[in-house]
Amino acid sequence: MIDTLTTRPPTQSPSPSRRSDPAYQAFWLLRIGFTVAPILFGADKFAHLLVNWDKYFAPRISGHLPGTPHQAMYAVGVIEIVAGLVVAVRPRFGGYLVAAWLAGIIVNLLVIPGFYDVALRDFGLFIAAIALARLAAAFATSPTSANIRS
Repeated sequence: MIDTLTTRPPTQSPSPSRRSDPAYQAFWLLRIGFTVAPILFGADKFAHLLVNWDKYFAPRISGHLPGTPHQAMYAVGVIEIVAGLVVAVRPRFGGYLVAAWLAGIIVNLLVIPGFYDVALRDFGLFIAAIALARLAAAFATSPTSANIRS
């Protein structure tokens, strides 16, 4: 059974009533935010303009990885950029992908004393990423979407 709720064909623009729908607006705010933020933060893992990201990598965890924490942050940056791109293209899947990634970040931060406030902030982002995935179930369309009720 395929239930796409009220999806529209991807070539149509949303109706004026849909654009004024607060839930639709929330979907787009979250979709844009979870596209742009991971891409920017991922790119900054290479530039370190915002912060020295290496200090956010738990020594307990980095000790089990090959290479240095700095090298691991390069991989983190690539994963974050990919996650942002996935949200842009497939927000339903991307929302859950970002939520899973944030769960891993939260676990990492809980292992480092003194970063509990950042872990709590990321928990809020985790909830928002799940909200994006749920809203995408109602509002996101793809070329394979169909208005079929079985």
